[in-house]
Amino acid sequence: MHGEYKIPGGKLIVVDLNIIDGTLRNVVLSGDFFLEPAEALEWMAAAIEGLPVNTPVDTIATRVRTAAAHAELIGITPEGVAEAVRRAIQGGTP
Repeated sequence: MHGEYKIPGGKLIVVDLNIIDGTLRNVVLSGDFFLEPAEALEWMAAAIEGLPVNTPVDTIATRVRTAAAHAELIGITPEGVAEAVRRAIQGGTP
């Protein structure tokens, strides 16, 4: 599944994932944003991996925020990542 979200005034977030047995699997985050350190991308994907498909968007954002607590997100927000995940779960970008 694929979802995209463009942060207003910011950058594009892309999420690709699978839904297996009602959970989010094989989560891959990408886009035209910047992170410091680069490993924060893996930290955020790991925070989403395994969540139930019906996890609320605010909970996803909180998990991403916690995972990236020691990183600098440039052009994106945890809420934007959560929105891209929601769009992927719903089957794409409206």
